[in-house]
Order: sequence, then structure tokens, then C-alpha cells
Amino acid sequence: MDLLVVGGAGYIGSQMTKQLVRGGHSVVVLDNLSTGFRSLTKYGDLVIGDLNDIELLDTLFSKKKFDGVLHFAANSQVGESVRSPAKYYSNNVAGTLNLLDAMIKHNVANLVFSSTAATFGNPEYTPIDEAHPQVPINPYGRSKLMVEEILRDYCAAYGLRSVCLRYFNACGADPEGELGECHDPETHLIPLILQAASGRRDSIMVFGRDYPTEDGTCVRDYVHIEDLCSAHSLALKKLIDGEFDGFSAFNLGNGAGFSVDEVIRVASNVVAEDGKRIIVREGERRPGDPAVLVADATQARLQFGWKPAYADLETIIRHAWCWEKNLTSKK
Repeated sequence: MDLLVVGGAGYIGSQMTKQLVRGGHSVVVLDNLSTGFRSLTKYGDLVIGDLNDIELLDTLFSKKKFDGVLHFAANSQVGESVRSPAKYYSNNVAGTLNLLDAMIKHNVANLVFSSTAATFGNPEYTPIDEAHPQVPINPYGRSKLMVEEILRDYCAAYGLRSVCLRYFNACGADPEGELGECHDPETHLIPLILQAASGRRDSIMVFGRDYPTEDGTCVRDYVHIEDLCSAHSLALKKLIDGEFDGFSAFNLGNGAGFSVDEVIRVASNVVAEDGKRIIVREGERRPGDPAVLVADATQARLQFGWKPAYADLETIIRHAWCWEKNLTSKK
């Protein structure tokens, strides 16, 4: 198949491109490199460009007939979205509209969209299933929910077929050590912990130990990047085969949560094998941090046979630690 991966120079998009190319597909990557990295585009053909460049999109879709599009391009920092909402609505919403219009113009009907658990807002119950109310509490989450609503309407009006995959905590790295997280700034817990172990930062901060959880720290659902990509591949196949019609949305997570303390403890054991240690500092709760965020991914299993292959925390951290060591060895 000929596929377009939008945002394919980023953390998840680059791994997705690798998986697709390894699967025998022809892939074009579109990325403006604002948060992605040319060094991660080891697979596929890179086109540098922006979704707000309508002429570029028209040229791209005119040159090749794509069987499907996988859309990962988005700004995704919650705090930044509060400070600069215009950036998020311009890139995440307006940019996606341009992409959808180009797809419709050129008769490309299949889209897998990277959404987020942030569309749910503060959980009313856990684990969170697809029926949970979507009440996002920041512009990032609202921008993603807006796209979901747009997709519902475009599917009904124009015959587009789309699957939205709502991630919980994406984590880990390429099991082969070739690709991984390069966020700047980094906000994800596991790479922050491992940077404290490698010496790229002096410590890791635990924000609050008085949550109503077993050890008092927040619990999150961590899903390996390779498993996220496999979910995209399975969903795309269902779309291409005509088994999904219109709009569908699924939650992606392990269905089991790990606390901040658990993650630090397992990471400490892994890095100790290399003679490293992790300094932990204590901080106050951050406003808006729910105690528990865990996905119910039953529908993804039932509807397209998805099952995480890397569900155990130690494996996730070992892959991420291998990537962190690769990064620090190059500096």
C-alpha cells in the first residue's frame, strides 16, 4: 500500500513509519520538523512541509494516490496549550482541516488519527472506556476533541472513513534501539527518570505523596510505543478492507496502572545494572493531576484484535534505557 504518515519525524510517527516499511508498504512522511527530528526519519521518503500549506498538500496528493493516511502531527504540551491556545487551534485543528480537505479532493478515504486521553478531562470513573464523558480541561485536549467531532461530520457528509485512537501514556522506545523519545522540553515521566540516571538532569521530582492510591503517588497507564503502532496498523487494515465504515474511536492502554513510585523503583533496578542511581526529590501536588488514569481498551481488543506485546513495566523501561544510553553516548 501507498501510505502518508503526517508527523512521521516525531516520537510515535517515526516508529510507525519503520513498522509500515518493514511490513512492505511504501511510505511518504510529511513533517515540518518543528518538534520532529530529521534524524528519526530513517524510513520512508521525507517531505518537509506544514499542514497549513494548502498548495503543498495539493501537490503531494496529486503526485501519489495514497491508500490511507496516518495523522500524528500535533502540538501536545498541556501547559503550552494554556499559554498559547492559538498555536494549538491553528496547528491541531486548522491544519487537520486542510489535510481532510486535501484527502476529500483527491479521493483518499482512509484516515487513522492520533487522539488522546486528554479529551476525557478529569475521570469520573476508571478504567476509562469509550463511553466516558469527554470534557477536556485544557486547549490541547479540546483541540483533539474538536478534530474528533470534525471527523464525525466529515465521515457522515463526505464518505471519509476514520479511526481515532486515544492514547494514554505513550512510553518505551524501539525494541531494536534505533528510535525513541527526543522531546524538547521533555515532560514524560519515564524519560525524565532515566535522564536523572544518565546525568542529563540531577534528579527526578515526585509531585505529591498524598493521593488516594496504594503508595500515595499518581497512577498512570503506560502503553509501549511499539504497541501503539501495532494498533494503528490493525486499525488501518480494517479501514482498507472496508470492515470499518464512517467514524470509530478506541482507547489504547494496558488496562493496568503503575504508580510514580513503582516506575522509579523498577527504573532504579534497571539502571543499577550499569552502576547508575536515581536521586528523588519531593514536591507538592500539581493542580489538575488526577490520582488515577487507566484505560479500558476492551473495544480495541474486540474490534481489531489488538493486544499489547510489551505490557510489563520492566521491558518498557529497559527499551527506554537503551535509547537513553544511545543518546548520551553520542554527546
